Amino acid sequence: MNLPNTLTLARLGVTVFFVASLSLVYPFHQTVALLLFLAATLTDYLDGVIARKWNLITDFGKLMDPLADKVLTASAFICLIPFGALPAWAVIIIISREFLITGLRLLASSKNIILPAEKLGKHKTAWQMTTIIYFLLLLALREWTGGHTSLEAAWSAGRWLVGITVLLTVYSGLAYLYKNRALISAA
Repeated sequence: MNLPNTLTLARLGVTVFFVASLSLVYPFHQTVALLLFLAATLTDYLDGVIARKWNLITDFGKLMDPLADKVLTASAFICLIPFGALPAWAVIIIISREFLITGLRLLASSKNIILPAEKLGKHKTAWQMTTIIYFLLLLALREWTGGHTSLEAAWSAGRWLVGITVLLTVYSGLAYLYKNRALISAA
């Protein structure tokens, strides 16, 4: 297994610890969750850079890298619902798009076709991760200030991030389906 693929698998492992940190209550658990999420996003960046630079792009990486991203972001979005960071309807839309595209990739795979991530999908992922990091940072700030600092304005500003993320998620999903409509029609 090459280094980019190892980093992709590591991202899945870090996701488990991220979810545990955000779900369990212990001192500065939200700060730990933020740091773990940042570490996971770093592996996402590094696996792509290394794979392209050293020509280590594999079918495994083409399939698993976007899947590891989906597992990480879906886990984060779900875990942020109880904190009031995101409304459940937004998370349902985002995760539904991810399942739909994963299903399309599985359909393609059954026909020995690998559908790599598209540029628009990478932008979508960047917005999703930015939104997640934003709210994790707010949770960590609240933790560090003992809840004494009002972050209401920052939470409200985050709603714009959620809106942009949902719109870009839907748009990128529809664009991906349209681009691969022949594959869907043949099914």
